[in-house]
Amino acid sequence: MAKRRKKKLKIKNFLLVIIVIILIIIILPKKKEEDVVVKKDLSTMTKDEIKAYGDENNIKVNEKYEYNLKVSKDNIISVKEENNEINIILSKGDYDDNYYREKKVNEMGKVPIMMYHGIIDTEDNQYTGGNVDKNGYKRTAKAFREDLEFYYKNGYRMIRLEDYIHGIIDVPVGYSPIILTFDDGDADNCKVTGKNSDGSLQIDPNSAVGILEEFKKKYPDFNVTATFFVMNGIFNQSQYNKDIVTFMINNGYDIGNHTISHPDFTKISKEQSVKEVGKMYKILDSYLGDKYVKIVALPFGSPYKKDHANYPAILSGTYDGYSYTTEAALRVGWEPEVSPFNKNFDPTFLKRCRAYDNNGKEFDIEMVFKNLEKNRYISDGDKDRIVIPTKEKDNLNSEYTNVRTYEEV
Repeated sequence: MAKRRKKKLKIKNFLLVIIVIILIIIILPKKKEEDVVVKKDLSTMTKDEIKAYGDENNIKVNEKYEYNLKVSKDNIISVKEENNEINIILSKGDYDDNYYREKKVNEMGKVPIMMYHGIIDTEDNQYTGGNVDKNGYKRTAKAFREDLEFYYKNGYRMIRLEDYIHGIIDVPVGYSPIILTFDDGDADNCKVTGKNSDGSLQIDPNSAVGILEEFKKKYPDFNVTATFFVMNGIFNQSQYNKDIVTFMINNGYDIGNHTISHPDFTKISKEQSVKEVGKMYKILDSYLGDKYVKIVALPFGSPYKKDHANYPAILSGTYDGYSYTTEAALRVGWEPEVSPFNKNFDPTFLKRCRAYDNNGKEFDIEMVFKNLEKNRYISDGDKDRIVIPTKEKDNLNSEYTNVRTYEEV
């Protein structure tokens, strides 16, 4: 009898719980259909549609305008919804003349191609400034770091030499391009001290590449790069040479031709000239396939005139069945080069600036960059279009048609 009562009580309790749950469901207010916010794909909506969507759902809509050459005025560049707000970036359209005047844009200005050789980890140098040798071809690691800081803080951003010769200058608006080159393939350009357990190279932090990698991390927007011109010994570290050139190519650097034995082209025959250039290209080909640049840095800057009998051998030839074509050649030089859009631009005979100290004289770093303040290349931020002051129009290479001019005040 007691068991039967317990059983009935359990059933009653169970039914009571069910009734309570049903009542809760009935009594609790249902969320109105109109209160449910249905997420929409904002990327398919116009500015007005996004505003209406924000008003309907009590979401704040923020607008910001930016110049944009690819998106027409008042159209959406980007839209993002987060933290119960919608942020729209709208186009101001093309830059106006006032903006170009403010930024002093001039893509007919000059471009410094800086020439370095060895980077020496010493502060015990007896010569001027950061010069390690009398002529300032080798530079201290400390001075090289100071050079890079100077370039960065004065509004220069690095570009590849190969991009420059092809008219590709991709730096932000208001900034100027700078090109770094290293001759000779000295071991201190990329000094390897060993390998890590994963096979990666241990690079001396005070070698040229060690310092450049340091600046790559310090200033990601510096676009750190350089072209290294090597001879028969590559980087003079036979056990690591293949690893070094592979590392460089994989990390944004370029390798070029500095001949087999660093001859003075005015003192050798045409046949020897072909061998010096062609054999070096052949060696680079064996190391890198087609991943090296077809550019020659002329030893001693010779020959000093393009009409020299040996100059054609630098630009093209065939050595031991191997044919080559050179796209550009670099002199030792002294001053910045013209814009690649200038009608006088000649990639096969480019001047460079020696990166050395000489108390502001004879085209040392101080003098070069002081002079550049009057005529430096200043980018419009669009690598596909050329913007120049109207007064520069007569200097423009006529093959370039995507050009905009503006009047300076």
